[in-house]
Amino acid sequence: MIDAHVHLWRIGRSECVWPTPADGVLHRDYMLAELLATLDEAAIDRAVLVQSQESPLDTAWLLEIAASTGRIAGVVGWADLSDSDAVSDLAAHGALRGLRPMVQDRAADWYDDPAFDAGFAAMIDKRLVLDALVRPTHLAALDRLAVRHPGLVIVIDHAAKPRGDDVGLAGWRAAIAPLGRHPNVHVKLSGLLTELPGEAVGPAVAALLDVFGADRLLWGSDWPVVTAVSGLREWRDLVAALIPQGEHHAVFGGNAAGVYRIAETGYA
Repeated sequence: MIDAHVHLWRIGRSECVWPTPADGVLHRDYMLAELLATLDEAAIDRAVLVQSQESPLDTAWLLEIAASTGRIAGVVGWADLSDSDAVSDLAAHGALRGLRPMVQDRAADWYDDPAFDAGFAAMIDKRLVLDALVRPTHLAALDRLAVRHPGLVIVIDHAAKPRGDDVGLAGWRAAIAPLGRHPNVHVKLSGLLTELPGEAVGPAVAALLDVFGADRLLWGSDWPVVTAVSGLREWRDLVAALIPQGEHHAVFGGNAAGVYRIAETGYA
């Protein structure tokens, strides 16, 4: 089993500016030993470590952690996508599997900026995944990006953070549905419990199964963010109850192994 989305951070170090004291239980250090103990408790073999800071120092620290343990299956880091040389240089680190620009609070057309196209081309060349941290308003531009760069593997983090009311879910489904036609686009079943009321999670997962199919869905805990509302194991079990049993191997590990090339580092 692979957890496709976990974080580590050190408050005030590695240019860490989030979480803040306003984020309550999240405002403390979350380090590797605690993560590994949590994975052990939930019988999870490995995890993909995802950046939480727009910082090369943070990414360098995550890569150091990945080099220290085989339990980290890969790192999704951060780089300035307007600098294609920086993208290529960072890709030399063997544990790097993707990059995540933090677009969720940026303009809806952020992905349309031609200044990033050379960076996206470098990602394709280096076989790096684009983790898309977005909201529903960004999905139209992400759809255009998938057309413009069909060789770019895209994973939509947290299913684009749908809103929980009926209008929000309907608008979110209408926005995300066009991306289902692109075979290079995948979605993480992560972060939903912190965005949605519990009763809305089932309809959201059902919509994603309908649009993308189980072969393009990756389960991730979003640990430690999930701990603000639930335990990692409880979130895993909730999703497991919503996914057909025959698709569990794919959603809870197989798809992540393929997307992030984890099979090349020994996942079976």
